[in-house]
Amino acid sequence: MRHLPALVLVLMLFACNHEDVGTEKTNHNELVTAWRLIIHLPDVELPVQLQLGVDGQNAWLMNGQEKIDVPEVSRQGNLWRLFFPAFNNTLLLQQDGDRLQGSLSLVKRGYEQLMQVTGELETGYRFVPQPQAESEFTGRWQVKFVDDEGNESDAIGEFDQQGSKLVGTFLTPLGDYRYLAGEVDGDGLYLSTFDGAHAFVFTARMTTPNTLRGDFWSGTRWHESWTARKDFDAQLPDAYSLTYLKDGYDGIDFTFPDLDGGPVSLVDEKYRGKVVLVTLAGTWCPNCADETEFLSRYYRENHTRGLEIITLLYEHVEDFEAAARQGKALRSKHDIDFDLLIAGTSDKALAAQTLPMLNAVLAFPTLIFVDRRGDVRKIHTGFSGPATGEHYRQFTTEFNNLMDELLAETFPDP
Repeated sequence: MRHLPALVLVLMLFACNHEDVGTEKTNHNELVTAWRLIIHLPDVELPVQLQLGVDGQNAWLMNGQEKIDVPEVSRQGNLWRLFFPAFNNTLLLQQDGDRLQGSLSLVKRGYEQLMQVTGELETGYRFVPQPQAESEFTGRWQVKFVDDEGNESDAIGEFDQQGSKLVGTFLTPLGDYRYLAGEVDGDGLYLSTFDGAHAFVFTARMTTPNTLRGDFWSGTRWHESWTARKDFDAQLPDAYSLTYLKDGYDGIDFTFPDLDGGPVSLVDEKYRGKVVLVTLAGTWCPNCADETEFLSRYYRENHTRGLEIITLLYEHVEDFEAAARQGKALRSKHDIDFDLLIAGTSDKALAAQTLPMLNAVLAFPTLIFVDRRGDVRKIHTGFSGPATGEHYRQFTTEFNNLMDELLAETFPDP
């Protein structure tokens, strides 16, 4: 790994005549080359499917049923640069015939993760060339994660196995782990995802027909062990009970700059008499991106009913201009028409200081429902996105019912 900076420099300077190999057409008649990409974490390999458009202008990541368009793609000769502006992460790839070599840079709060990347033409598998499933992982599992310092956290794993193919996700009180894909081989489970921000690998063995023991790696620094038992009745805490107003508060109050530096407050005339959704988020956060896509669509369809939305961005960077650039990239990606404010850094303890009326900032995202009088009616911690299937549909139903109630309310002028 110590040679990676030199590798990146070589990639950035190198350009030559390119050769397209193994091309195929997608369902949209796009001519692409399909690859099995390997991101080399310190203790494990993370596979992901990658499609590169031969025109050098398009690329897609595949995680099971999820297809992710890479926002910015450029090609010079055999050198590819895949950039994810909302996350500020970069994938550099050098193509040499039927091989790829390069690096992945993930920008975190106060540091950068750099990983070696290799690739080969699409093989038809993710982890195991010829998996032979001997165990069945389909179902709902009560999960306990334990980090390397002994701290425990609860989750629910939901997996769907078809033969040796496996997809699924983990739900936690603070959000979900999005789309995971992989295989079952023998009594082993193998799952991974790379979505431009998350770089996750999960492995496990079935120790008895209803128990699992495994490991979870994220990027270059994070590892947890995990155990699970099959439990179709497993439940997480109520997402509306975790974050709340401290005693003595009925509402929230703040003033933060928008992306152009102008101050915005919840008491501004724009929000008077409106139902306002205030969401705590970060451009670096894939769960926040899922919620932002959901809210952006809802806002376009319901703004005229008396709805406003404010997203408070807590970024990995402290510099306002840099944070605002990330916010503008998020706004462009999700076609956002509501206000984005720069509220602080992504450290949860520091974020809590910016909103002292809350008991804590436990998760990004956190969604605060404010009625037409300015009272906080509910606070939802985390977000169960599309990868969670029925849980996403359940949240959508609950959200729509609550919003219909709030938008229908009328109050006399004070």
